[in-house]
Amino acid sequence: MDTGTHLVIGLGLAGLAHIDPVVAADSTVSAAVLIGTVLGSQAPDSDGFLRLRGNAAYIRNHRGASHSIPAIFIWTLLITAALVLAFGSLPVLHVLGWVFAAVVFHVFTDLFNTYGTQALRPFSEKWVSWNIIHIFDPFIFGSHLIAVFLWSIGAGKPQTIFPVLYGLIALYYIWRTVVHYLLESRLYQKDMHYTPTDRYFLIPTFHWYVWNVVKKQENGTFVVGEYKNKQLKWFDSVSCASHPAVEASKNHSDISSFLYFSSFACAELKEHPWGYEVRWVDVRYRHRKQYPFVAVLLLDRELLPLDSYVGWLSDSRLEKKLRVGTH
Repeated sequence: MDTGTHLVIGLGLAGLAHIDPVVAADSTVSAAVLIGTVLGSQAPDSDGFLRLRGNAAYIRNHRGASHSIPAIFIWTLLITAALVLAFGSLPVLHVLGWVFAAVVFHVFTDLFNTYGTQALRPFSEKWVSWNIIHIFDPFIFGSHLIAVFLWSIGAGKPQTIFPVLYGLIALYYIWRTVVHYLLESRLYQKDMHYTPTDRYFLIPTFHWYVWNVVKKQENGTFVVGEYKNKQLKWFDSVSCASHPAVEASKNHSDISSFLYFSSFACAELKEHPWGYEVRWVDVRYRHRKQYPFVAVLLLDRELLPLDSYVGWLSDSRLEKKLRVGTH
């Protein structure tokens, strides 16, 4: 989820913590839990500082080790220890339990997005992305915002407001999961060009009833479309290039980071008088007829790298970013 949603979830969990009599009975403890759940809901995304090392390092590692099983316990212990140092005597197990809930909830909700996490580390480095909830979901964000507002103005007891909120959130996740499963499993029925070897991936958008669709064919071609109003419409077909320059690009750190993260990467090749432009795109992210999540490498005729870029970019910005002596 986005940072704002994780923040309101941290506040929501602080309200839910009042079902714990130990938290509800002591304002100091409830304040410590509030700080702990807010920090816990943000801690896994502290790997955002990897941007300082460049986009390649960030893409390769974001939502990786920081969202792993060991990290969940490390974040919990670090935050709880900091709270004990700051507040002094606290019911440690109660505080630790709510901080743990915040960290786990962060990682759990990220599994439902398209970006995914490496939540199974150290047992597996596989990126787990269930493609069920958009990275910003207005229902999740808005419902938390309303609940926190009602709590702040004293319109109800947190012991009442937040169990109702999280009951609704649970039902919402179940509903979205069931809908996603049923639609994705039946997409082939909507596709006039279906073959038994095709694989379909249904990807959420900001709108509940609009889904992006990626079809991966046996030959490696990706077909990109949209499922809307019970209709499947294809927009583009992306054939992946095969060339020595494409193979050489895989050895570059920017490209390898991109490929490590994305299993929906497809290479496009352009030949120039000075060499080659290899552009890897992630076909899951299509915006205004473009694929803005890219890894681009320029190579000379000897397949030696000249310049590179990895990250989110438009074509116009990419042209400004990549400068080589081509004139």
